Amino acid sequence: MPDPAVLLRSATLDGTVTDVLVDAGAVAAIGPHLPAPRGAQVVDLDGRVLLPGLWDAHVHFDQWTLARRRLDLGPARSAAEAVALVAARLRTDPPEPGTVLVGHGFRDALWPDTPHRDLLDRVTGAVPVVLVAADLHCCWLDSAAAARYGMADHPTGLVRERDWMPIMIDVRSTVLDRWCAEAGRAAAARGVVGIVDYEAPWQLDAWAARITGGADALRVVASVWPEALDGSDGPIARGLRSGDVVAGTGGLLTMGPLKVVTDGSLNTRTACCDDPYPGLAGAQARGVLLVAPDELRSLLRRAARHGIGAAVHAIGDRANALVLDTVAALAMTAGPGDAAAPGRRIEHAQLLRDVDPARFAALGVVASVQPAHVLDDRDVADRLWAGRTGRAFPYRTLLDAGVEIVLGSDAPVAPLDPWITIAAAVRRSCDDRPSWHPEQEIPLSVALASSTGPDGPVRVGRRADLCVTDLDPAAVPAATLRTMPVAATMLGGSWTHRAGI
Repeated sequence: MPDPAVLLRSATLDGTVTDVLVDAGAVAAIGPHLPAPRGAQVVDLDGRVLLPGLWDAHVHFDQWTLARRRLDLGPARSAAEAVALVAARLRTDPPEPGTVLVGHGFRDALWPDTPHRDLLDRVTGAVPVVLVAADLHCCWLDSAAAARYGMADHPTGLVRERDWMPIMIDVRSTVLDRWCAEAGRAAAARGVVGIVDYEAPWQLDAWAARITGGADALRVVASVWPEALDGSDGPIARGLRSGDVVAGTGGLLTMGPLKVVTDGSLNTRTACCDDPYPGLAGAQARGVLLVAPDELRSLLRRAARHGIGAAVHAIGDRANALVLDTVAALAMTAGPGDAAAPGRRIEHAQLLRDVDPARFAALGVVASVQPAHVLDDRDVADRLWAGRTGRAFPYRTLLDAGVEIVLGSDAPVAPLDPWITIAAAVRRSCDDRPSWHPEQEIPLSVALASSTGPDGPVRVGRRADLCVTDLDPAAVPAATLRTMPVAATMLGGSWTHRAGI
């Protein structure tokens, strides 16, 4: 049976106190003094603000779920401090025999010393230890873990990019599904109603099982990576197109885009750039290009011909330019089968050439950006992209060029919390320092609209994916936005979170 109707009394909507009736999973009426239908649940919001439910447009959900339970390496300011954190965990809470101790969140680009397996070996002994970088683009192994993963002869234990991906997949837990359900409820408590999941290589079936098993607090758009695109059970073989709703999931699970990673990251110094990184020389001094333009063009064309959109990771300015070149070439050579292809996004778009925001707009490429990275990476960018930071994380420039922007976290690189994301978009500082390149800040109204998914403003007929806040976002400083108290979250007319109402 459908949930009973809910009448939300005294909700502040677009600055006006009014009533909102939710029925059959949608907003059925908006107006003052609405009558309560028979059997309806009546909830007095007492002037609290009613908003569209929030979306996180870029999540690695399994990794986020695991990171919430892993050793936190974020406080480490050196390799030595990271090793000390590992040593303390081994003393107080060692892993079960035969399992791996996993840490998450180190950022070594500004460290005074260098991660090396020998440093870990001094405290870990025979315990396999895998430390995951905050950007998810490398890991740091001790000798026991290196041997476990067939890398006993690795010279440093610092494993990057594609060599690290199999390790990332292996360290997932057998209780992951239960933990994912808990992480979904935690996200709902921050007003989240949906995510775009970029977990590799394709989590659609895993999500279908989770949702039918009770993990029903979020809508999920599940991406596919190239290695799963053409498999016998992949989306092409199954005839799944981007936007298709998966049967048996109550409308909560949707087929997403093809995810392609074309370069690395800033902290790992593998983002593909026009200029070399300070102190680096040789073939990789300008980062790495993981997918050649010809290969990218082939992947995007094949996906498009089967109705599958594309979300392409590009961080460095050269990587972004090459992706835009590829999209332009595909537009020039589009055939009948490409005419109805879904849209394309560039994920991250952290460093752009001056000419490229206009190309985003002309090509209809969406910029899927993660403002919390501005806060985490400002010091690294000042060192590694010196002289170029005026075009780093250029959100206002993209907006002024007419580019559609969507906001996400890249969790676990940053927390799965849209309020942290929104705050970073409107105020590019989270400490006492001045805002970093404040000319690239965007208005709160844009940040909110870019965080509310496909359904748009709260209007009659809209899906009842809603969020209730105790404070008015437009009336508080950015620091308060980061910790915005969320009183309730509703998904399709059902409560997924309630606190004090």
